[in-house]
Parts: sequence; structure tokens; C-alpha cells
Amino acid sequence: MTANTQNTDMLNTLKEAFAPVTEALKTLQNVEVPEAARDFVKRAAGAAKDRSADVEARAEKVTAAIESAVTGSVVETAKVSRTIQQALYQDAAAFFANVDKLAAAKSFGEAMQIQSDYLRARGDAAAARAKATAEYFGKLISDGAKSAQENFSKAASLSSKAA
Repeated sequence: MTANTQNTDMLNTLKEAFAPVTEALKTLQNVEVPEAARDFVKRAAGAAKDRSADVEARAEKVTAAIESAVTGSVVETAKVSRTIQQALYQDAAAFFANVDKLAAAKSFGEAMQIQSDYLRARGDAAAARAKATAEYFGKLISDGAKSAQENFSKAASLSSKAA
């Protein structure tokens, strides 16, 4: 027997051994899927599509909340910068006004009184600014904590709904 004949015999033996499987696969191709099974698959796919859209909408809401928080931070930073600029301008204006007053003083005692009044006024301004700054940052921290808590609550709520 030659190698070619042996290979052919082995191939025929394998075909005969797997004939029932091949026939079953041919038959399986013609089997009809019941209507109930097709409906089940359609409903499951529709429900998955709805859940996917719902998760996307929730993710969008969380992203919007984060974006809002970041935008708020930028706005607050700009407010702080403007306030600092105003304070610097007011301090410079008060300094130059004091220099003018000192230049007009006719005695050493009058100059000392002008300087004393200037330092007192600058001290009062600094105290008022410190108080306003403390109140501002206290409110900012309180509002930020409240916003963060609301955003975490929303995110947790969205996560639990998605699950």
C-alpha cells in the first residue's frame, strides 16, 4: 500500500466517522427558531439599548456637574484676582495721597499726625480686607462642600440606578 492510498483511506474513515455530525449540522441550518425565542432576543436587545442610553445620559449629567464645578472655580479665581488688583490700586492711591499731605505739613508734629492717621487708616483697611477675605473663603468652602456633596449624591444615585 502506498502513502497516497493510506491517506485516502484515512480520509474516508474520518469522513464516515464524522458523517453523523456533518448531517446534524446540515439539519441544524434548516431548523426554525421559535417566534418566542426571537421575541425574547428582540426584547433583551431593546432593554440593553435603553439601559445603554440611560447610562450615557447619566454620564453626561455627571460630566456637566463636574464642568460646572470647574467653571465656578475659574470664575472665583478671576474674582479674587480682581479684588487683589483693586486693593493694590487703593493702597497705592492712599500712599500717594499721604505723600501729598506730608509734603504740605508745616511742622514735624503735623507730619507725625498725618503719618499716624495714614497708618491707622491702612490698618483699618487691612483689618476690613482680612475680615472680608475670611468671610469670602468661608462661604466659598461651604458652597464648594455643598456642591461636591450634591455632585457625589447625584453620581451615587446614577450609579445605583445603572446597576
